Amino acid sequence: MAHRWQNDLTDRDVTPEGVFWNRRRLLAGLGGVGLGAIGAGNAALAEGAELEPNTWEDVTSYCNFYEFGTGKTDPATYAGQMTTSPWQVEIDGLVDRPGVYDFDQIMSEMSIEERIYRFRCVEAWSMVVPWQGFELADLLALAGVQSEARYVAFETLLRPEEMPGTRYGVLDWPYREGLRLDEALHPLTIMATGIFGKPLPNQNGAPLRLVVPWKYGFKSIKSVVKITLTDQEPATSWNMANAREYGFYSNVNPEVDHPRWSQASERRIGGGLFTRRQPTLMFNGYEAEVAALYDGMDLSKDF
Repeated sequence: MAHRWQNDLTDRDVTPEGVFWNRRRLLAGLGGVGLGAIGAGNAALAEGAELEPNTWEDVTSYCNFYEFGTGKTDPATYAGQMTTSPWQVEIDGLVDRPGVYDFDQIMSEMSIEERIYRFRCVEAWSMVVPWQGFELADLLALAGVQSEARYVAFETLLRPEEMPGTRYGVLDWPYREGLRLDEALHPLTIMATGIFGKPLPNQNGAPLRLVVPWKYGFKSIKSVVKITLTDQEPATSWNMANAREYGFYSNVNPEVDHPRWSQASERRIGGGLFTRRQPTLMFNGYEAEVAALYDGMDLSKDF
């Protein structure tokens, strides 16, 4: 498809499993295994910054998934009890073909376009993750977006018997997230189905999660069961919990501090407490690709 993203990350920018199965051999051979072109955004780093490879353990054991607890290791400890098959996603609202879509049906429709995306992501830490998935735009096209639609709302699975964190009032469950429609249709916005060429582990949002690489981690809603097209800005969980600290847009903006800490620098996971911090990049390094979406907006107010 003409809008597919062009890769500009180098081999050393990938956070591998070990070395992602001898990453040079794998990345060189992707074109021959039916995955299509590798998609990626501009994950430029501060000049001279080094990317130390992370392990599968780093990526899958240090997670935010409050449905399983607020500790970073809680999801890896408890998410194994979540049932992910069969899985269904309800798509409703301002669409031509509302309904409940089986995950297998979605994957059948998307399999030709499924590919590897190597995005640098921030989720209270920073790392580069090789996501496997497809553009959200393609899934929305499956349901048929109506002209009145302006926003996309998402909901996470709510199953307290399998998700111990939901038994506490940390947030107003189910977890909710949202995007403006133009953000949702941007080719960098994907629905991820795997990492490192393997299906998503439960703690990383199996079987289907959102990845928006220029936004903070709480835009990365996991284990999605409902998508609604609407003409109104949807409620989002963190904004509902504390609107002063968490706005709707959640863009990475180092010039706007969180009320309780600076966002001007970041530290990569996996290097330990003494890992050198580096400057946070506007829009997480994707400024050239996405800044036009916010022309005319005051990003210190629309945060």
